[in-house]
Amino acid sequence: MNRDKRRAIFERLRAANPHPTTELRYNSPFELLIAVILSAQATDRSVNKATEKLFAVANTPQAILELGEEGLKDYIKTIGLFNTKAKNIIRTCRILIEQHGGEVPRDRKALEALPGVGRKTANVVLNTAFGEPTMAVDTHIFRVANRTGIAPGKTPLAVEKKLLRVIPKEFLKDAHHWLILHGRYVCTARKPRCGACLIEDLCEYRHKTSD
Repeated sequence: MNRDKRRAIFERLRAANPHPTTELRYNSPFELLIAVILSAQATDRSVNKATEKLFAVANTPQAILELGEEGLKDYIKTIGLFNTKAKNIIRTCRILIEQHGGEVPRDRKALEALPGVGRKTANVVLNTAFGEPTMAVDTHIFRVANRTGIAPGKTPLAVEKKLLRVIPKEFLKDAHHWLILHGRYVCTARKPRCGACLIEDLCEYRHKTSD
């Protein structure tokens, strides 16, 4: 795929959604961090349901620590892997208090040192909470990047690096959200909705559908 085609794709995505953001609900970098940790192998909708009740009573590291692991589980038990996530969140809250003054660090290395936080989660927090031009490659972005030809790659890291290299700088801050939403609602896994796709004529997927 050439540079002009990529630019046209992101111009259309921007025109359709000028201010994209995550579907996770949050009011602070800390709330976002907790929501993203919870979202691993879970839907944003299920996370929002749980965090609506959790954040109403505990939305700081200290408040969640005071809930304790068992108390936290009561709020997140509807989410997959909640036992492991509760353990990681409690440990993360302790580290935030002891090493970062209770604040979420704006630093990849420090974020990735937190239990339950990998490269993808760190990228989401850096991008969404702090406005950094990072690219969190989840299954949706990996699929869209490969299927459309925007940035083919065999691993999420390869796709991430290529996207950062080939997407024009003016689109980088929001590209993560555009691609996730496109993969979630249009370029779906089993059967992409090519007939409803605003970049269909620019996409290089060979097996387009008429839907």
